[in-house]
Amino acid sequence: MNIEILPLVVGGFGLLMALVIFGMIVKMPAGSGKVQEIAQQIHEGAMVFMRREYTLLYGFVAILTIGLYLGFGHWQTPFAFVLGAVCSGIAGYFGMFSATKANVRTTVAANEHGAAKALSVAFYGGSVMGLTVAAMGLLGLGTLYLMFAGDPHTVEAIHGFGMGGSVVALFSRVGGGIFTKSADVGADLVGKVEAGIPEDDPRNPGVIADNVGDNVGDVAGMGSDIFESYCGSMIACIAIASTMSVTLFSQMAAERESLMFLPLALASTGLLCSVLGILLVKMFSGKKPDVALRFGTIGATVLFIVAAYFTTAALDVNSIVWMCVLLGAVGGILIGLVTEYYTGSKPVRDIAKGGETGPATVMIAGLAVGMESVVIPVITLAGIIFGTAMILPEGAGVYGVGIAAVGMLATVGITMAIDAYGPVADNAGGIAEMAELGAETREITDGLDEVGNTTAAIGKGFAIGAAGLAALAIIAAFIEVISSQVEGFVLDIGNPMVLMGMFLGGIFPFVVSAMTMRAVGDAAFDMIKEIRRQFKEIPGLMEGTAQPDSKKCVDISTQAALKRMVAPGALAVFAPVVVGFGLGAAALGGMLGGALISCVLLALTMANAGGAWDNAKKYVEKGNLGGKGSDVHTAVVVGDTVGDPFKDTSGPAMNILINVMAIVSLVIAPKLAQMPNGIFG
Repeated sequence: MNIEILPLVVGGFGLLMALVIFGMIVKMPAGSGKVQEIAQQIHEGAMVFMRREYTLLYGFVAILTIGLYLGFGHWQTPFAFVLGAVCSGIAGYFGMFSATKANVRTTVAANEHGAAKALSVAFYGGSVMGLTVAAMGLLGLGTLYLMFAGDPHTVEAIHGFGMGGSVVALFSRVGGGIFTKSADVGADLVGKVEAGIPEDDPRNPGVIADNVGDNVGDVAGMGSDIFESYCGSMIACIAIASTMSVTLFSQMAAERESLMFLPLALASTGLLCSVLGILLVKMFSGKKPDVALRFGTIGATVLFIVAAYFTTAALDVNSIVWMCVLLGAVGGILIGLVTEYYTGSKPVRDIAKGGETGPATVMIAGLAVGMESVVIPVITLAGIIFGTAMILPEGAGVYGVGIAAVGMLATVGITMAIDAYGPVADNAGGIAEMAELGAETREITDGLDEVGNTTAAIGKGFAIGAAGLAALAIIAAFIEVISSQVEGFVLDIGNPMVLMGMFLGGIFPFVVSAMTMRAVGDAAFDMIKEIRRQFKEIPGLMEGTAQPDSKKCVDISTQAALKRMVAPGALAVFAPVVVGFGLGAAALGGMLGGALISCVLLALTMANAGGAWDNAKKYVEKGNLGGKGSDVHTAVVVGDTVGDPFKDTSGPAMNILINVMAIVSLVIAPKLAQMPNGIFG
C-alpha cells in the first residue's frame, strides 16, 4: 500500500466510526410527551441558527475565494480554501446535529437506567463530534497532500485549506459564543436573581435559547476551533519541511518527503488511539464519570506516545523528532491539569467565599485567579519551545515546535469527545428540569454536568495551548517561506518595522474582545427586556399555567450573533493583508508575534477566570455558604454572568484570531515575497 493514502484510509475509518456511533445514538429511546417536545425545540432552534449562520458564512467564503483566484491566478489555492471551509463546516454541523440528538436520550437514560447508561449516551454524543473533526481534517489534508505535495510549485496551495478552516472557525466560535452567552446571561439575571426561580425552569423564556446556545457555541463552535488548530499544526510542519535546507535533513537523518508526511502519519496514528480511548471510556463507564473520562483521555495519550515512536521509525525519521511529539503530548496534559486546578479546586472555594462580602470581592478574586492561572501554561509552552530547540539541530527547532503541536492535538478525537460531552450533559439536565422528571433524575444529570463543566474548562485550556503552539508553528512557516525567497530576511527586534508591528499586533486581541463582550452585553440587554416583558405580560406564566414564547428569545440571540460576528471575522482576515502589503513582511511578522503573545495571555486569563466564576456559583448552589437564594448566591451569580462571555465568547475567540491572522499571512507569503518592503515600508 502507498503510505501516502494512509490519512485517507484512517480518516475514512474515523468517519465510519462516527456514523456507527451516531446510528447507535438515534436507536436509543428519545422519550415522549413533554420531554420530546422540549428536545425538539432545542434541536430546531440549533438547526435554524446553523443554517442562517452558514448561509452568511459561505457568502463571505465565496468573496474570499474570488479574491484568492484573482490574486494567485490559479485554481489550486482557492480550491484548497473552499475544501477547508467545507470540511470544517461539515464537522461542526454534523457534530452539533448529533449532540442535539444525544441530549434528550441522555435525559431518558438517566431517568430509566441510571448514571452509567446516561454517561455512555452523553459521551457517545461528544464522540461523534471528536471523530468527525479528526476524520474531516485527515480526509481534506490527505487529499490535498496527494494532489499537491509532490510538486514544489503547488505545495503552497495546501495552506489555503487552513485558511478555509480558520475562517469557518472564527465565525462559528464568535457567532455561537454571542448566541449562547446572550441567552445565558439574560436567563440567569432575570430568572435566578430577579424572579428567584431555579436554573432551567420551564417558566423562563430564555432557557430554550440557553440550551440551543450550548450546542451552537460549545459543540459546533468548539469543534471548528479545534479543527483549525489541528489542521494548522500539520500544514505548518509541511510548509517548514518543504523549505528546509539539505544540511538540516542530513543532520536529522531523514528525507524531505518523510518530514513533510510525518504530521499526517502522526495524526492518523492519533485518530486510531482516540478510538481506543473512546472504548476505554465505555469500559469504565460504570465507575465515577470523572474517572472514566480521565482514563480514556490519558490512556489514549499514552497509547499515542508509544505508537508515535514506531510511526517515526517506520518513516525512517530520527527518534529525536519523536521526543518533540512527547513534549507536545505531555505539555497538553499538564496544561489541562493546571486548568482543572484553577477551575475546580481551592481557587473556586476562595471565590465563593468572597461572595460573603458581595459581588465586588467575587469579581476581584476571580480576576486574580484568571491572571495567576496564566503562569504555568505559558511556562509549559516556553518549555516545549526550549526543549525542541535543544533536541533538534540548530535551525530545525521551528519544525520541532510544529511537531509538538501535532503531538498535542493528534488525539483530538478523544479530547474533543470529552469536551463536547459537557454541553450534552448540560442540555440533558435542562431537559430533565423543564420536563419535571424529578429530583432523582436531576441528581444524575447534575453529576454528569458537574464533570462536564470541568472537562469543558480543561478543553478550553487545552485549546488555547494547542492554538498557541499551532500559531507559532504557522508564523515560523511564514518566516521560512519569506526567507527562502528573500535573501537576508529575518525578524530582528532592533528593526523599527518589527517593533511597530509587535505593538500593532497587541491591539487586535483587545479590539476583538471588546467587540464580542459588547455584543453579548447588548444582546443580553435585549434578552433581559424580553424575559421581563413576558413575565409581566403573559398571564399565568409565573404560576406555571401558561407557556413562554421561547422562539422570540431564540430569535433575539440569533439576530445578535449574525449581526455582530462579521466585523471580528473581517478584521482577522484583512488586517494581515493590509499590514503585509502596506508596511511589508517584517512589520507583518512583528504583528503576528505581538498578537500571539497577547492572544495567549488574554485567552488563558478570560477562560480560567470565567470557568472559576462558573464553578464558584455551582459550589454555592450545592448548599455551601448559604446555598441558593442567599446573598452569597446572588453575588456569585453576578460573577458567573460576567464570566460567561469571558470563557465562552471572547476567550475562545482569541485562539482563532491568532490562527486566522497567521494562516492568512502564510497564504499570502509567496506574493508578499515579491514586494517584501510593502507599499509604504
